[in-house]
Amino acid sequence: MLLGLFWVLAIPALLAGLASVRTGRRQLAATVPPLPDWTPPVTLIVPVKGHDHGLTENLRSLAAQDYPDYELLITARDPSDPALASAPPTARVVIASPGDGDLHTGEKINNLLAAIAQARPSTEVLAFADSDGRVEPTWLRSLVAPLQDPRTGASTGYRWYFPGRGGLWSLLRSSWNAVIAGSFGSGRPNFLWGGAMALRRETFHTARVAEFWRGAVSDDYRLTEALRSAGLDIVFTPGATVAAPGDCSAREFLSWATRQMIITKVYAPRLWWLGLAAHVLYCGAQALGLALLVQGRLWTLPIFLLTVLPGMYRAELRRRAARLWFPARAEWLDRHRLAYFLLSLPTTWIWLYTFLASAFTRTIEWRGAVYELRGPGATRRRSFRFQ
Repeated sequence: MLLGLFWVLAIPALLAGLASVRTGRRQLAATVPPLPDWTPPVTLIVPVKGHDHGLTENLRSLAAQDYPDYELLITARDPSDPALASAPPTARVVIASPGDGDLHTGEKINNLLAAIAQARPSTEVLAFADSDGRVEPTWLRSLVAPLQDPRTGASTGYRWYFPGRGGLWSLLRSSWNAVIAGSFGSGRPNFLWGGAMALRRETFHTARVAEFWRGAVSDDYRLTEALRSAGLDIVFTPGATVAAPGDCSAREFLSWATRQMIITKVYAPRLWWLGLAAHVLYCGAQALGLALLVQGRLWTLPIFLLTVLPGMYRAELRRRAARLWFPARAEWLDRHRLAYFLLSLPTTWIWLYTFLASAFTRTIEWRGAVYELRGPGATRRRSFRFQ
């Protein structure tokens, strides 16, 4: 029976692994396109709360964009938020007071809406970034460029974690997150990522984004849904990827990763179920393969390796793609080549853990606020504490 179950899981896992490798090769073929001369006026909005690693340098990189006409808005809930001390002199600070917005809409979304309401009249494009990422001077040009095509509803980048000390859990976070990064750049992305996204101001209103945001915590998933409802495309642009510096502990990583999966379960349930099924398949095939090897059935070793090696090679392809996205960090990525290759094995199991951990709750904590996610447009804030 054990052998039969192994075959049931191993063959689909092998086929899925080979398909993943093919996707990774296509991703490597997607080069960073040249930047066009089209540079419409932009309002770049960055919500902040509390301290992020390298916050001053992160915000400074957003204030130093090689873009002829943009304003930088830093938005927060509380005027005494310590993060505001890091705001660049050229940035304009927007405070979304506790009385603004919907009590049961995520704090970040309320802050974004307050900033959008204060964007200058001449702005044609709304761009969004997170405070925990660092970008290159051409980042904003790359992010805005796809919007030149009127069929494009929004453009997006994604992040790559670059640990400072390179500790185990920090590298595991980078490896875990790289799996998501690998889904971008190979066709139309499944969703926008809130740390690097842009859309025309007109699109924001015609797609009724503010309505989709009402009662939500996830700005990017709901914006994705608004654009899909409007029949508009989402485009990934490699030049708009974001470097996320800093390190983390095991608790910080697992808590953060589980929160991402809880949000995905609520806002993109089909994606969540597909991911859960895939990782049950992968981990089940690996566990049964090891059990058969322990029983002495060494002839199953080649099949077992064929269920494992494609995933490890896919991790290498993701690392190579990151070298194209972050040419200035190629040396760091080369130095950690073996780490990404080997950590792909435990990363698969951590993915399974986060799926299972997220299956039994709809409650998340985000920077002091506790939310119960009752549905994509139904959120209840349970408590709040400033931090």
